[in-house]
Amino acid sequence: MPTAWPPADADHVLVSGAAMATIEEELFASGLPVEALMEKAALAVSRRLAERPGRDRQDGLLVLVGPGHNGGDGLVVAREWHLAGGRVRIWCPFERRRPLTEAHLRHARWLGIPLLEAPPDPEDPALWVDALFGIGQHRPAGPLIEALLEERQRRRPGALVAIDVPTGLDADDGVLLGGVAATAATTYTIGLIKRGLVQDAALRWVGRLERIDLGLPAALLVQPGGEPLLGLGPADPSSAPWPVPDPAAGKYARGRLLVVAGSRRFRGAAHLALAGATASGCGSLRAALPQEITPHLWQIHPHVVLEPGLGATPAGGLALADLGEGWLDRLDAVLLGPGLGGIDPAGGPPAAAIDAQERQRWQDLADFEGLLVLDADGLNRLAALGSDWLRTRRGPTWITPHAEEFRRLFPDLAPLPRPDAAAAAARRSGASVLLKGARSVVAAPDGRRWQLLAACPEAARAGLGDVLAGYAAGRGALALAVIGQGGTPGADAVWLAAAALDHALAGVRSHRRHGAGGVTPLAVAKALENPEPLE
Repeated sequence: MPTAWPPADADHVLVSGAAMATIEEELFASGLPVEALMEKAALAVSRRLAERPGRDRQDGLLVLVGPGHNGGDGLVVAREWHLAGGRVRIWCPFERRRPLTEAHLRHARWLGIPLLEAPPDPEDPALWVDALFGIGQHRPAGPLIEALLEERQRRRPGALVAIDVPTGLDADDGVLLGGVAATAATTYTIGLIKRGLVQDAALRWVGRLERIDLGLPAALLVQPGGEPLLGLGPADPSSAPWPVPDPAAGKYARGRLLVVAGSRRFRGAAHLALAGATASGCGSLRAALPQEITPHLWQIHPHVVLEPGLGATPAGGLALADLGEGWLDRLDAVLLGPGLGGIDPAGGPPAAAIDAQERQRWQDLADFEGLLVLDADGLNRLAALGSDWLRTRRGPTWITPHAEEFRRLFPDLAPLPRPDAAAAAARRSGASVLLKGARSVVAAPDGRRWQLLAACPEAARAGLGDVLAGYAAGRGALALAVIGQGGTPGADAVWLAAAALDHALAGVRSHRRHGAGGVTPLAVAKALENPEPLE
């Protein structure tokens, strides 16, 4: 079974601020001078700044210098910009500085670089370089700096870049340390990507994220205390560890999937889930759908084999009790959930609203040895049963909650940072967890974790989750059919992570082709059918 994707290298390992500080201390203990590492990092940032398009050469730089080594990085950038003939000024609002930073400031003065005595004008035309705190910040920057950064973004949006971590942002969780953070057009993160920079809460402050490579020894990337959090980006789909079908395999050896989806109110969810499943390349698709849409489905999905149409619950949801005996025969995977609707007309569903016949269908699912993918209202009905039900499953399970669905299932875990919450839920439940968001997280029960580094904001719209659920279930069915189920440990979470990445990048491609309004669920499904590498 695949376990090591992507490689745990500098392009993929996401670290906490403390982990990065430990790596740096190990380098210093080995004999590398602090000055050498600072020069290497800051010179690389200087080169990136020199490559930026626009008016930076004409308008120059204003470097905001903090008291620690992040401030030292900024002073090296100021020095290099000055020596290259560029206009640069410095503002340092702190009286006490670390010795190395103080030495660089003394040299900057000797070079004649102007040092502002008062806070800069927020309308200053120069590009501001935020080198105030980096990973060392653990408390708010203070009213003066916060007010300055907020006014800068209001008056000159896009005219600030950050070295390592924007001021005011927690490097581990991506949350604000105070009331506001620096709003960076680009954040140049040093060495390794800090995990807080890719969390949903941080995205508006981080802007474009660029990693500054330090050539760190591979041995330093092995972190104590469990599996690393690995980032997934546009270059990774080509190496995803999908099992490859035999060229002579027939349709039943290329994945057999049953989609249970839709309801009177949410009829389109079934179509979208089937579109995603079709894009997966799964060989055999069956569907158990509301009886209202089954007569017409052949016109849209003529390749789908239909089970007898299902009735409705009192609340208008899909009646799982109507599924017939043997409904799970000869399947590799089942997708349950998109658009199922509710059970209780009062808005439940409390556990009491799930009748004996539907409970029997859930017992059938518990005994099913293939892959079960639970999404949307499938998760809401599971919440009525209790998340402990997941431990009763004989086969592998993938769950794909968004934040509120996750909260219903795991209320005590929801306040944790997203990578930690997903990992804890996977360990507790035995299911692989895709915690959806702007940068979705995938966690395996054995501790492995992945986080998307790229996605399209315009893909946050109704129906995209249905496509994702269908695509993931279809890919999982195909993978399981290839490896066979006898004696295997089940559907590996790495496949769920790869499917989530495919879906996210399909949204990016749709945006590039059709614009913001063109990132529709069906456009993303079409992009999944015809994947192209992103440049």
